Amino acid sequence: MVAVAVIEPDAQLMLRVKEGDSASFALLLERHRAPVVHFLYRMVQNQAVAEELAQEAFLRVYRARASYEPTAKFTTWLFRIATHLALNSLRDGRFQRFHESLDQEDQQAASREVADRRPTIEQRLVDRARLEEVRGAIAALPAKQRAAVLMHKYQEMEYSQIARVLNCSESALKSLLFRAYETLRARLAHMA
Repeated sequence: MVAVAVIEPDAQLMLRVKEGDSASFALLLERHRAPVVHFLYRMVQNQAVAEELAQEAFLRVYRARASYEPTAKFTTWLFRIATHLALNSLRDGRFQRFHESLDQEDQQAASREVADRRPTIEQRLVDRARLEEVRGAIAALPAKQRAAVLMHKYQEMEYSQIARVLNCSESALKSLLFRAYETLRARLAHMA
């Protein structure tokens, strides 16, 4: 007989954290740390600040454990906290923006490449320039539009979930995303 691992829902784990189970919090942290850091990095464009904000987000989750009620998806609650921290950080200007030469995605992609199929230096430079241009266009969006685009495209969150995170109606979110995507289309039209 083969043992099958049961993956507990996030809300169930958080209810156990509320009861004092630190192992359940460790599971939540392990499950959601990377997506939260990745989202925050795309928001603030600084790996160190993203790591610091993610740590603060999980600290706030832990501190709020006693009042946790599973009225929405755990990830909605978590990304709402992370989004507010990122927006506050951007508004307050508590960091200096810089670009890392290689982010984790680029390093992982490079390590998976097969030697005989590697793109030429010129192709890599063109690809990197296109990627940086797209990232720059997203980074230039107003913070709330940027957050909505990142949650929609990169985190693949549903409209209802994003609307709850940003504390707006679904129709307001759709309008926000429409404006963001129109701006991106206009800025990146030369790449088509």
